[in-house]
Amino acid sequence: MIILLILLMLVSAGIQWRLRSKFRQYAQVGLQANLTGAQVAELMLADHGITDVRIISTEGRLTDHYNPTDKTVNLSEGVYAERSAASAAIAAHECGHAVQHATAYSMLQFRSAMVPALSAVSKWMPWILIAGVYMVNRSVIPLGVGIVLFSLTTLFSFVTLPVEFDASRRALAWMDQRGVVTTQEHAMAKDALWWAAMTYVVAAISSLATLLYYVSIFLGGSRRN
Repeated sequence: MIILLILLMLVSAGIQWRLRSKFRQYAQVGLQANLTGAQVAELMLADHGITDVRIISTEGRLTDHYNPTDKTVNLSEGVYAERSAASAAIAAHECGHAVQHATAYSMLQFRSAMVPALSAVSKWMPWILIAGVYMVNRSVIPLGVGIVLFSLTTLFSFVTLPVEFDASRRALAWMDQRGVVTTQEHAMAKDALWWAAMTYVVAAISSLATLLYYVSIFLGGSRRN
Protein backbone atom coordinates (compact mmCIF):
# COMPACT_ATOMS: atom_id res chain seq x y z
CA MET A 1 0.00 0.00 0.00
CA ILE A 2 2.85 2.38 0.84
CA ILE A 3 4.42 1.67 -2.56
CA LEU A 4 1.09 2.50 -4.22
CA LEU A 5 0.90 5.81 -2.33
CA ILE A 6 4.43 6.70 -3.41
CA LEU A 7 3.59 5.86 -7.03
CA LEU A 8 0.47 8.02 -6.85
CA MET A 9 2.55 10.91 -5.47
CA LEU A 10 4.94 10.56 -8.39
CA VAL A 11 2.07 10.39 -10.89
CA SER A 12 0.51 13.48 -9.30
CA ALA A 13 3.79 15.39 -9.56
CA GLY A 14 4.11 14.32 -13.21
CA ILE A 15 0.58 15.48 -14.05
CA GLN A 16 1.14 18.81 -12.30
CA TRP A 17 4.31 19.31 -14.34
CA ARG A 18 2.50 18.36 -17.55
CA LEU A 19 -0.38 20.71 -16.71
CA ARG A 20 1.95 23.66 -16.20
CA SER A 21 3.80 22.77 -19.38
CA LYS A 22 0.56 22.68 -21.38
CA PHE A 23 -0.64 26.00 -20.04
CA ARG A 24 2.73 27.62 -20.77
CA GLN A 25 2.54 26.25 -24.31
CA TYR A 26 -1.04 27.33 -24.98
CA ALA A 27 -0.52 30.71 -23.30
CA GLN A 28 1.80 31.52 -26.20
CA VAL A 29 -0.99 30.96 -28.75
CA GLY A 30 -2.86 34.19 -29.34
CA LEU A 31 -6.64 33.87 -29.36
CA GLN A 32 -8.01 34.71 -32.82
CA ALA A 33 -11.03 36.37 -31.20
CA ASN A 34 -8.54 38.66 -29.41
CA LEU A 35 -10.36 38.43 -26.06
CA THR A 36 -8.74 38.47 -22.64
CA GLY A 37 -9.70 35.89 -20.06
CA ALA A 38 -11.72 38.54 -18.24
CA GLN A 39 -13.62 39.40 -21.42
CA VAL A 40 -14.33 35.73 -22.11
CA ALA A 41 -15.70 35.42 -18.57
CA GLU A 42 -17.87 38.51 -18.99
CA LEU A 43 -19.33 37.17 -22.24
CA MET A 44 -20.08 33.72 -20.84
CA LEU A 45 -21.78 35.09 -17.74
CA ALA A 46 -23.82 37.54 -19.84
CA ASP A 47 -24.87 34.83 -22.29
CA HIS A 48 -26.22 32.78 -19.38
CA GLY A 49 -28.05 35.75 -17.88
CA ILE A 50 -25.83 35.88 -14.81
CA THR A 51 -25.51 39.46 -13.55
CA ASP A 52 -24.64 39.00 -9.87
CA VAL A 53 -21.20 37.43 -10.26
CA ARG A 54 -18.06 39.57 -10.14
CA ILE A 55 -14.85 38.82 -12.06
CA ILE A 56 -11.73 39.43 -9.98
CA SER A 57 -8.01 39.34 -10.76
CA THR A 58 -6.04 37.41 -8.12
CA GLU A 59 -2.33 36.90 -7.50
CA GLY A 60 -0.49 33.73 -8.42
CA ARG A 61 -0.50 31.26 -11.29
CA LEU A 62 -3.17 28.59 -11.77
CA THR A 63 -4.95 29.99 -8.71
CA ASP A 64 -8.19 30.42 -10.67
CA HIS A 65 -11.41 29.41 -8.93
CA TYR A 66 -15.08 30.22 -8.49
CA ASN A 67 -16.25 31.17 -5.01
CA PRO A 68 -19.96 30.38 -4.56
CA THR A 69 -20.05 32.11 -1.18
CA ASP A 70 -19.42 35.62 -2.49
CA LYS A 71 -20.22 34.81 -6.14
CA THR A 72 -16.86 35.74 -7.63
CA VAL A 73 -14.93 34.30 -10.56
CA ASN A 74 -11.32 34.65 -9.44
CA LEU A 75 -8.85 34.65 -12.34
CA SER A 76 -5.08 34.65 -11.87
CA GLU A 77 -3.36 37.76 -13.18
CA GLY A 78 -2.12 36.09 -16.35
CA VAL A 79 -5.47 34.52 -17.21
CA TYR A 80 -7.32 37.75 -16.46
CA ALA A 81 -5.26 39.82 -18.91
CA GLU A 82 -3.91 37.35 -21.50
CA ARG A 83 -5.49 36.80 -24.91
CA SER A 84 -4.71 33.12 -25.40
CA ALA A 85 -6.32 29.73 -25.82
CA ALA A 86 -5.20 28.81 -22.29
CA SER A 87 -6.69 31.90 -20.63
CA ALA A 88 -9.96 31.48 -22.53
CA ALA A 89 -10.22 27.85 -21.43
CA ILE A 90 -9.59 28.61 -17.76
CA ALA A 91 -11.88 31.64 -17.66
CA ALA A 92 -14.73 29.72 -19.33
CA HIS A 93 -14.19 26.74 -17.01
CA GLU A 94 -14.50 28.89 -13.89
CA CYS A 95 -17.61 30.53 -15.34
CA GLY A 96 -18.89 27.00 -15.88
CA HIS A 97 -18.98 26.71 -12.09
CA ALA A 98 -20.90 29.98 -11.90
CA VAL A 99 -23.44 28.55 -14.35
CA GLN A 100 -23.68 25.40 -12.22
CA HIS A 101 -24.40 27.59 -9.21
CA ALA A 102 -27.02 29.64 -11.05
CA THR A 103 -28.78 26.52 -12.32
CA ALA A 104 -28.61 24.69 -8.96
CA TYR A 105 -26.44 21.86 -10.33
CA SER A 106 -26.97 19.08 -7.77
CA MET A 107 -23.36 17.90 -7.45
CA LEU A 108 -22.09 21.43 -6.84
CA GLN A 109 -24.77 21.91 -4.19
CA PHE A 110 -23.74 18.62 -2.56
CA ARG A 111 -20.07 19.61 -2.59
CA SER A 112 -20.83 23.06 -1.18
CA ALA A 113 -22.92 21.51 1.59
CA MET A 114 -19.92 19.38 2.60
CA VAL A 115 -17.55 22.33 3.00
CA PRO A 116 -18.61 23.46 6.51
CA ALA A 117 -18.22 19.93 7.90
CA LEU A 118 -14.82 19.48 6.26
CA SER A 119 -13.64 22.84 7.53
CA ALA A 120 -14.66 21.86 11.05
CA VAL A 121 -12.81 18.52 11.07
CA SER A 122 -9.75 19.37 8.96
CA LYS A 123 -7.93 21.02 11.87
CA TRP A 124 -8.15 17.95 14.12
CA MET A 125 -8.30 15.03 11.68
CA PRO A 126 -4.52 14.64 11.07
CA TRP A 127 -3.82 14.60 14.81
CA ILE A 128 -6.59 12.09 15.46
CA LEU A 129 -5.19 9.81 12.74
CA ILE A 130 -1.64 10.06 14.10
CA ALA A 131 -2.85 9.34 17.62
CA GLY A 132 -5.00 6.50 16.30
CA VAL A 133 -2.08 4.82 14.55
CA TYR A 134 0.12 5.25 17.63
CA MET A 135 -2.54 3.78 19.95
CA VAL A 136 -3.87 1.07 17.63
CA ASN A 137 -2.36 -1.78 19.67
CA ARG A 138 -4.21 -0.58 22.77
CA SER A 139 -7.46 0.68 21.26
CA VAL A 140 -8.73 1.03 17.70
CA ILE A 141 -11.39 3.60 18.62
CA PRO A 142 -9.28 6.75 17.97
CA LEU A 143 -8.18 5.43 14.58
CA GLY A 144 -11.77 4.45 13.79
CA VAL A 145 -12.87 8.02 14.48
CA GLY A 146 -10.05 9.31 12.29
CA ILE A 147 -11.07 6.98 9.46
CA VAL A 148 -14.66 8.21 9.60
CA LEU A 149 -13.46 11.82 9.40
CA PHE A 150 -10.98 11.06 6.62
CA SER A 151 -13.69 9.29 4.64
CA LEU A 152 -15.44 12.67 4.36
CA THR A 153 -12.43 14.13 2.57
CA THR A 154 -12.32 11.12 0.25
CA LEU A 155 -16.00 11.49 -0.55
CA PHE A 156 -15.44 15.20 -1.20
CA SER A 157 -12.63 14.34 -3.65
CA PHE A 158 -14.90 12.06 -5.65
CA VAL A 159 -17.85 14.46 -5.57
CA THR A 160 -15.50 17.09 -7.01
CA LEU A 161 -14.87 15.02 -10.16
CA PRO A 162 -18.29 15.38 -11.84
CA VAL A 163 -18.34 19.05 -10.83
CA GLU A 164 -15.04 19.71 -12.59
CA PHE A 165 -15.79 17.63 -15.68
CA ASP A 166 -19.21 19.25 -16.06
CA ALA A 167 -17.72 22.76 -15.78
CA SER A 168 -15.25 21.94 -18.56
CA ARG A 169 -18.03 20.48 -20.72
CA ARG A 170 -20.08 23.65 -20.31
CA ALA A 171 -17.06 25.82 -21.06
CA LEU A 172 -16.09 24.01 -24.26
CA ALA A 173 -19.68 23.87 -25.53
CA TRP A 174 -20.19 27.58 -24.94
CA MET A 175 -16.88 28.59 -26.55
CA ASP A 176 -17.83 26.66 -29.68
CA GLN A 177 -21.36 28.05 -29.84
CA ARG A 178 -20.15 31.62 -29.23
CA GLY A 179 -17.31 31.34 -31.75
CA VAL A 180 -14.74 32.30 -29.13
CA VAL A 181 -12.30 29.65 -30.36
CA THR A 182 -11.31 28.19 -33.70
CA THR A 183 -11.15 24.44 -34.25
CA GLN A 184 -7.45 24.44 -33.41
CA GLU A 185 -7.96 26.60 -30.33
CA HIS A 186 -10.80 24.34 -29.18
CA ALA A 187 -8.43 21.35 -29.31
CA MET A 188 -5.90 23.27 -27.21
CA ALA A 189 -8.52 24.36 -24.69
CA LYS A 190 -9.87 20.81 -24.41
CA ASP A 191 -6.39 19.39 -23.90
CA ALA A 192 -5.51 21.94 -21.22
CA LEU A 193 -8.75 21.34 -19.33
CA TRP A 194 -8.27 17.56 -19.57
CA TRP A 195 -4.88 17.78 -17.86
CA ALA A 196 -6.38 20.05 -15.21
CA ALA A 197 -9.12 17.46 -14.61
CA MET A 198 -6.52 14.71 -14.23
CA THR A 199 -5.10 16.45 -11.16
CA TYR A 200 -8.49 15.98 -9.48
CA VAL A 201 -8.69 12.34 -10.60
CA VAL A 202 -5.30 11.51 -9.12
CA ALA A 203 -6.14 13.41 -5.93
CA ALA A 204 -9.32 11.36 -5.51
CA ILE A 205 -7.53 8.06 -6.12
CA SER A 206 -4.74 9.06 -3.72
CA SER A 207 -7.29 9.95 -1.05
CA LEU A 208 -8.99 6.58 -1.48
CA ALA A 209 -5.66 4.73 -1.31
CA THR A 210 -4.75 6.61 1.87
CA LEU A 211 -8.13 5.78 3.39
CA LEU A 212 -7.64 2.08 2.60
CA TYR A 213 -4.19 2.24 4.16
CA TYR A 214 -5.66 3.48 7.44
CA VAL A 215 -8.41 0.88 7.24
CA SER A 216 -5.79 -1.89 6.87
CA ILE A 217 -4.06 -0.64 10.02
CA PHE A 218 -7.40 -0.52 11.81
CA LEU A 219 -8.23 -4.11 10.82
CA GLY A 220 -4.80 -5.30 11.91
CA GLY A 221 -5.24 -3.61 15.28
CA SER A 222 -8.71 -5.10 15.68
CA ARG A 223 -7.38 -8.62 15.18
CA ARG A 224 -4.62 -8.07 17.75
CA ASN A 225 -7.04 -6.61 20.26
